[in-house]
Amino acid sequence: MSVKNDPNQPQIPPHAPPTGTLMVDADEQVGEFRGELGGLWYLRAVTGGREWTVAPADAHPASPAQRLRAETARANARSRGEVL
Repeated sequence: MSVKNDPNQPQIPPHAPPTGTLMVDADEQVGEFRGELGGLWYLRAVTGGREWTVAPADAHPASPAQRLRAETARANARSRGEVL
């Protein structure tokens, strides 16, 4: 017997991850979880820049490969002297 999501049942929103957790949005952008406001999660690229919002249902934790790429990008940005 398989369990399926019933659209008529109320959905429990995902719990917010700890600040700094690497998350992936629906567009496959990786960002650090920065916080929650008004039912939206705020993510920020690991190399800096502006935060963006994502619906909690559209975000999931980064895979090990995605985390490695993001951490490498951050290390490279720091080595170039960029302000993060």
